[in-house]
Amino acid sequence: MYQHIVRPNETLWSISEDFRVPYQSLIQANHIINPNLINVGQPIIIPGLPNPNEIPYSIHISINHKTLTLMRNQTIIKTYPIAVGRILHQTPSGDFVVINKAPNPGGPFGTMWMSLSKKHYGIHGTNDPSSIGKAVSKGCIRMYNSNVEELAGIIPIGTRVYIR
Repeated sequence: MYQHIVRPNETLWSISEDFRVPYQSLIQANHIINPNLINVGQPIIIPGLPNPNEIPYSIHISINHKTLTLMRNQTIIKTYPIAVGRILHQTPSGDFVVINKAPNPGGPFGTMWMSLSKKHYGIHGTNDPSSIGKAVSKGCIRMYNSNVEELAGIIPIGTRVYIR
């Protein structure tokens, strides 16, 4: 199972929203008596997500270089060009995991959507391929549709994503 470490300013409710897990499921899985008393640094089990330490893949995103690098056991498999968030909607930096995949979300999300463990953010395709290589999104990571489909076909749910 995946363990999230509570960060500053997080609540059990915000964690449930970021990981798209019912609030009550977090309380039950972690045997929490008082949901208002969680501490920074406390591990919280996220039910339904695999242990990312058992997944050989990781994704490393460079906001400055506008690249997404897929790694397997610390070896680079492939680097893809991406689009990132614009000035008022910057791509969040930090450590996340892929929590779900949704093919054919439509519209600006292209042919594949992969949610990150931060509400409203994901890695997705695009209906505007000319945007790749630019800072134009509302914070998400955009990829060419063929690239995001390839990536989604390789990585499992629970894959770590490092955004810097």
